Amino acid sequence: MAQKKVIIIGATSGIGKQLAILYAQHNWLVGITGRRTQLLEELCYAYPGKMTAATMDVTAADAVMILENLVEQMNGMDLLIYNSGFGDTSEQLNWEIEQQTTLTNVNGFVAITNFAYNWFLDKPGGHIAATSSIASIRGNSFAPAYSASKAYMSTYLEGLFIKIKKQKRNIYLTDIQPGFVDTKMAKDNGRFWVATPEKAAKQIFNAISKKRFRVYITRRWWLIAKIMKWLPDFIYHRIG
Repeated sequence: MAQKKVIIIGATSGIGKQLAILYAQHNWLVGITGRRTQLLEELCYAYPGKMTAATMDVTAADAVMILENLVEQMNGMDLLIYNSGFGDTSEQLNWEIEQQTTLTNVNGFVAITNFAYNWFLDKPGGHIAATSSIASIRGNSFAPAYSASKAYMSTYLEGLFIKIKKQKRNIYLTDIQPGFVDTKMAKDNGRFWVATPEKAAKQIFNAISKKRFRVYITRRWWLIAKIMKWLPDFIYHRIG
């Protein structure tokens, strides 16, 4: 059986790094990208022969070209995971925060996902997964662009899912919606049910292996998702 190949966009730390390690340990050939070259090189050094790195900023004009070169260097891919993300509280509606959030979570995501989708169309099949957030379910006053951008990701993936069904293509999609994970992006205020990156990566790995369309990380966040969806506006608008 040919060795499986995965490319992880945003693999220098947190969930992305742990996913890269997990796939390498399961004998996948792993392509890793990120902005910090040294951290990418450290991963490659730790797993010789199993990882190939490419420095990439998903908001840059050459991001898709770099990804295309990485795919060629790896002689193909079976799975692409978009794990790049940006988010910060924007209580004063800071434009720099809103802009960087949108460029990363929307523009970068669409560009990379569009490339992967069209690349897989000419192949026997493939799988695209992306890390959205439980925040995608409702708007959030503390980080409006973050919740909106994650909603964009989840809605876009659902649209692609329906398109694939209509086209009868052998492409799978997974919308990953984490709650709180102990990473640099997570803020300290009001956190609960906080998962380690290692635990989150294991659950994501299993969900992708089972070709699930949507997964909440950790699994108990399914309950929060249901509550948030059905909470009446007059209640949510007091706390959101």
